Amino acid sequence: MTAPQPARRQRLFQRGSFLESSRAADVLRAETTGGLLLIASAAIALVWANTRWSGSYYDLGALAVGPEALHLHLSLDTWAADGLLAIFFFVAGLELKREFVAGDLRDPRRAALPVVAAVGGMLAPAIVYALWNLGSNGELNGWAIPTATDIAFAVAVLAVISTHLPSGLRTFLLTLAVVDDLLAITIIAVFYTTEVHLAWLAAAVVPIVVFAVLVQRRIWSAWLLLPLAFAAWTCVHASGVHATVAGVVLAFTVPVLRADGQSGPGLAEHLEHLVRPVSAGFAVPAFAFFAAGVTIGGWDGLVSSLQDPVSLGIVTGLVVGKTVGVAGSTWLLARFTRAELDGELSWVDVVGMAMLAGIGFTVSLLIGELAFGNGSADDDHVKVAVLVGSLVAALLATAVLRARNRVYRRLCELEERDSDADGIPDVYEDGSLSDP
Repeated sequence: MTAPQPARRQRLFQRGSFLESSRAADVLRAETTGGLLLIASAAIALVWANTRWSGSYYDLGALAVGPEALHLHLSLDTWAADGLLAIFFFVAGLELKREFVAGDLRDPRRAALPVVAAVGGMLAPAIVYALWNLGSNGELNGWAIPTATDIAFAVAVLAVISTHLPSGLRTFLLTLAVVDDLLAITIIAVFYTTEVHLAWLAAAVVPIVVFAVLVQRRIWSAWLLLPLAFAAWTCVHASGVHATVAGVVLAFTVPVLRADGQSGPGLAEHLEHLVRPVSAGFAVPAFAFFAAGVTIGGWDGLVSSLQDPVSLGIVTGLVVGKTVGVAGSTWLLARFTRAELDGELSWVDVVGMAMLAGIGFTVSLLIGELAFGNGSADDDHVKVAVLVGSLVAALLATAVLRARNRVYRRLCELEERDSDADGIPDVYEDGSLSDP
């Protein structure tokens, strides 16, 4: 089999398809759309699980489908967590590789602050959670739940707020979230894999290698790649390693840079362009629908859930731990090394962005299921805590960043009104402006 010639590759890029050029796909790629669908799915699940028809919600999640012969007769909520999230992690893996090869993570000096911020933003929440759960009533197995940042949710909130915020803030958040995803994937693979079947893991190597050879030779027929991806996912699922890892591994095999003579985007960017509408429009909302539903039991049930050390560790980890970890590690690195904060940003912006990183939703719910098992009392408390913690973090971040957005909007208005550079007002550390 020979690789397509440049002209053939160009025709492949230009070929119209629903996922490539339709209006609906473009809408689903928008950051706000993915976030809104995520919120809507979680809200529907939460409302349904707290009505008199809650039994039908849980019955739907427990409905098993799939071929028994392949050991894939799984419940719908398992298909969502293990299968659909593999699509999400495939897109995240493509983003990761693009950042490492051609993005901000390629330059260690530019990547230092957001990378350290991501590490600090995972260590601090884990410590906060552990402090709440060190006693005899605590459950340390959930230490990683508040360490994750939900890219879709956080970036959607920022997109709604940031009409005048510096573009460097979004770049910082995206880089932090990409590194956060890599760390979360590593945590899932290392700490939440209880048993590994090496034979199945070895079997997964075959379709992954064939997939890698094809994409490296720029052969990307869906009739070839999709069956190979499914075979790799099936083998990884059977191995005991969480199946979403297969999505990341496959993404890392995709070349980022264009081949000689090729115009248009590289293959990683092209596949991300094609798959993102499926991830944002279906895979992540479906997972949120099956994962977020929990019967709270009214106000008394909510208060009771939040009194559990597990819940307290998650909420304070997301709200306090993330803020302290991200902002604190960034400040320490800038203070004691040559790393510098983007000149467009102030430290108040960084604090607001650190609060935004406390939205842990998707991956936090996934780690909660892996830590405590779907349907357990602790799992129900995890869902309540992740929802409450993510909501509080989003509200606090919105308050801070909207205030900063007003400052930058006023500054832009004054700059437009005064063409004299000397008349541009100063922006002080507290966000106030001098008189023009």
